[in-house]
Amino acid sequence: MARADKEAAVTELSRQFSDSAGAVLTEYRGLSVSQLKELRRALGDAATYAVVKNTLTRLAARDAGVTEFEDLLIGPSAIAFITGDAVQAAKGLRDFARANEPLVIKGGVLDGRSITADEIAKMADLESREVLLAKLAGAMQAPAQNAACLLNAPLAQLARVLGARQAQLPAEIPAGTPADTPAGTPADS
Repeated sequence: MARADKEAAVTELSRQFSDSAGAVLTEYRGLSVSQLKELRRALGDAATYAVVKNTLTRLAARDAGVTEFEDLLIGPSAIAFITGDAVQAAKGLRDFARANEPLVIKGGVLDGRSITADEIAKMADLESREVLLAKLAGAMQAPAQNAACLLNAPLAQLARVLGARQAQLPAEIPAGTPADTPAGTPADS
């Protein structure tokens, strides 16, 4: 690889480190080209996956201020740059690694913090961002709904009591009482 090509590769990797929310370093030894394509499809829009050279990646990581990869850059390496939902990317990597044992998740960085392979597996067990936001919205809406029910309960109970009392009234008034006679007619004829 010519020096200019190496510099361009370092610049591109550095830009990807800077533009992404995180990066997960993997070892891909033993995976075929078709399996790598399948992995890229499994990651979808959540991440981009690229095979990298360790020396160039080390330089690019330093340029981007990422020091967490220094010890992990051993052997054939590839990086999943997280550009979307980190949970979805972690699930894609975990599920693919379960189905394809040669893929080894080494660790990574997320929002400037180092994460281990075990933390990535735990993150993959989380629900997606949309599901978590929906649960949060439901939890925030529940107190308002409970308050509305509490305020409506006495009024509804009063309406039921008055309705029951109204149903009892015609049964309690005997026939021929002043309540049954039309207005203007004598009650005692």
